[in-house]
Amino acid sequence: MSFRPFGPKKTSQLEYHRPKRRKIRWDDAPIPPLSKESKECLRNLARYHAPKQKMKYPRSRSAAVLVALFVGRHGDLYVLLSRRSSSLRTYAGDTSLPGGKFESGDKDLEDTARREAFEEIGLPRDRIKVPLLCILEPFLAAELIVTPVVVLILDNTLRPILNRDEVASLFSHPLASFLSSNPPFPSEPDTLEVPYHTSFDSKGGPPAQAFRMHQFLTGREAGGIKPVFGLTAAILIRTATIGYAREPDFEVKPPHAPTMEERIAWALLYRKVFREACDKEGVDLRAARRIVESFERKEAYRRRKEREREEKKVKSKL
Repeated sequence: MSFRPFGPKKTSQLEYHRPKRRKIRWDDAPIPPLSKESKECLRNLARYHAPKQKMKYPRSRSAAVLVALFVGRHGDLYVLLSRRSSSLRTYAGDTSLPGGKFESGDKDLEDTARREAFEEIGLPRDRIKVPLLCILEPFLAAELIVTPVVVLILDNTLRPILNRDEVASLFSHPLASFLSSNPPFPSEPDTLEVPYHTSFDSKGGPPAQAFRMHQFLTGREAGGIKPVFGLTAAILIRTATIGYAREPDFEVKPPHAPTMEERIAWALLYRKVFREACDKEGVDLRAARRIVESFERKEAYRRRKEREREEKKVKSKL
């Protein structure tokens, strides 16, 4: 797979895709009437602009996923999810969003997400029937920096065409349910003891700092569908938080966790796969260094204050 080489001018993740947003007219679209909450969610997403990125990223480590929303029969918003083919070399059988790595023929990361969705599930690249809502800030995956592209399917008569080499099946899940610990579906007998939402904290860059991994049941586990987990869950929590303008009823991050920007900066500097790509492409890492140094100063100050408080407690007991 080839990648478009960098020219003299370095660009940030969001600078090399300037989304052209059209006014979305859903009143005349062949979709069910939207609920009041869904209308507000779509307005919030359409108004969202990700913060300007401070860092430069290697294109060979850049990817995009498509968060494709559609309107259900009762006017609620759902997101399309796929079960990856069991024959794939990585993440076989996992629940995921359509997407993949940036390629040389892609104009931008929105184009990457749309191309991958067309190749995987047959979703047309038509920007009238499937208009752009927004592009979120990048997320860190194991070996990629992933940009979510949020779109709305305005034609519910569209039918999927699955690429069986990559996708085993396609299903949907209510977007709002990624803000709740309670399931949007009746519990099956064999899942009664498994909570709809669970999470655990994992260590990994910056050193000694935890980040939280979330998992949501799909209600289809009896049929072999895996829960929504990890990066996919994080992206959908963020999408729902922006759209519905409220925080989840669970804690998204552990105390003192680094931001996604800080995690990406650390990965660019210290993860071999990213650092090698940066060196090969001549990516300027000064902004990443500043972000990591700022985080380290902040953490050192916080820990010093914690030690001082503990020392005061000990002295007060003497």
